[in-house]
Amino acid sequence: MIREIDVSLVTEVVKKLSITANKVLPKSIEREICKSCSIETDCLAKSIMNDIKANLVAASELDLPICQDTGMAVIFLKIGQDVHFTGGDLYAAINKGVALGYTEGLLRKSVVSDPLNRVNSNDNTPAVIHTEIVSGSKVEITLAPKGFGSENMSAIKMLTPAQSKQGVVDFVLETVKKAGGNPCPPMVIGVGIGGDFEQVALLSKKALLRDLGTKNSNEFYAQLENELLEKVNELGVGPQGFGGKTTALGLNIEYAPTHIAGLPVAVNIGCHVTRHCTEII
Repeated sequence: MIREIDVSLVTEVVKKLSITANKVLPKSIEREICKSCSIETDCLAKSIMNDIKANLVAASELDLPICQDTGMAVIFLKIGQDVHFTGGDLYAAINKGVALGYTEGLLRKSVVSDPLNRVNSNDNTPAVIHTEIVSGSKVEITLAPKGFGSENMSAIKMLTPAQSKQGVVDFVLETVKKAGGNPCPPMVIGVGIGGDFEQVALLSKKALLRDLGTKNSNEFYAQLENELLEKVNELGVGPQGFGGKTTALGLNIEYAPTHIAGLPVAVNIGCHVTRHCTEII
């Protein structure tokens, strides 16, 4: 049975998510930050982690964004195949919601309309929109504001199959080490493995959306997540790059089938405020 949804509802949801995602950190990340405050033994690292924790409290009490870089709005849509949108264009409705959220929410507008001419769009649009058609008659909307201190440190590499698991491990560690303190560590790291050039990058970004307390359903990749997180934290980059035990709060892997001649790998780095918020219509 077809379910009709007016796009004005989508606009309202996206507007709300734009503001909420920038002010409320996912519980699993907040939990790891609190845990790291007790794990750190170095005085400077412990002090920085306590400052990060205090920032979350202050943002909540003052109703302010948890980071001044309120990012590009990245939208993940899961649209039930039984849904019919009415009242206008879906993507226009989404961008309207982003514009309203960022202007009425007094969030920083960081999007330029042209990558070379660099003219600010003044409402943080257009959003980056990823759409997936699923079964059912519901619409799941996830908004993930992505700041570019971390995004600029992300990387992709087309490995050969011969480089195997060790090649993946080496590339992840190389990327994190090169990032250093630039992405405001402790980081949240999304790793994509497989697919092709563009799919592996999307996999790595989707990996950032998974709750840090939820491991990969495939035991092999769950173990690889643990192994990589341990090795990343042994690098000693530490909070804000000043050294310590907490270089990353978590590391998630998403994977996909790939070609016999390739082994694509992507690392999407998130800062300690890797934000995202979801609502289902």
